[in-house]
Amino acid sequence: MRKALICGISGQDGAYLARFLLEKGYEVWGTSRDAQASTFGNLLRLGILDRVKTVSMAANDFRSVLQAISHSKPDEIYNLSGQSSVGLSFEQPAETLESIATGTLNLLEVIRFLGLPVRFYNAGSSECFGDISGLAADEDTHFQPRSPYAVAKSTAHWLVANYRSAYGLFACTGILFNHESPLRPPRFVTRKIVQAAVKISKGAKEKLILGDMGVQRDWGWSPEYVDAMWRMLQTDNPEDFVIATGESNSLEDFVATAFAEVGLDWHDYVIQDPKLFRPSEIRYNCGNAGKARTVLGWEAHMKMRDVVREMIRHEQQS
Repeated sequence: MRKALICGISGQDGAYLARFLLEKGYEVWGTSRDAQASTFGNLLRLGILDRVKTVSMAANDFRSVLQAISHSKPDEIYNLSGQSSVGLSFEQPAETLESIATGTLNLLEVIRFLGLPVRFYNAGSSECFGDISGLAADEDTHFQPRSPYAVAKSTAHWLVANYRSAYGLFACTGILFNHESPLRPPRFVTRKIVQAAVKISKGAKEKLILGDMGVQRDWGWSPEYVDAMWRMLQTDNPEDFVIATGESNSLEDFVATAFAEVGLDWHDYVIQDPKLFRPSEIRYNCGNAGKARTVLGWEAHMKMRDVVREMIRHEQQS
């Protein structure tokens, strides 16, 4: 039985990845800063908490990382931890950089220090590309980070590449474009939109206030994207991969789709507030996952409208 350690198992991707690996017969371990105090709510929602072993780990503390890896003895490590909000990174840049970049460095250094034959996956981000001016980014597209979050993710990406080439670690980064699910916290705009549409359709007298609705994103489905993470660690040689749908839609399109799913016209319920616009916003992103399709046999089946439909359905049932 193979063992996997998921750093950041409490989040959206961590929970879906845990379920995915359990279905493949893995022994799954997951980290939380304080595993005894954490509720692991997403694992509970998926009904798998009692099948996961948990361990406390602070990724920015080398000794803590060393103890967690020594205790769990994993064959595969999935690094999904760290501050995950682009917007919040402007308010907490130092914490964002430390949790993502230093956390990744500690994991890599522990693997090197212990000499373990571990396969390491690092969660990258399409935010690293910045504004790509209407093009679809692939693995050769240059990084132009425009937020503290993107700077941190770019740093982690190059740390992984350095440890792969300098020390021969099996380490790779998945450069994932936006991917959503019902497990997204309400502070993320996609879940905020879906929640508001469902509440208003049930009679709530409220308005949905959003920032720039003209931005365009490549939105996929999180349960499909964790499959890609696993596939990256099953290859003969570690490589980085862009994971995306190849389709870009505006936030206005997302909003219109969500409200149409509940039989409403979004124009009657949505207000755009310039105070919510982000500094140095990325206007457009889209990914070219051709390499993943060729090498991994992976491609996205659910596009933005499918994602919205599933999120609405789950919200209505909750």
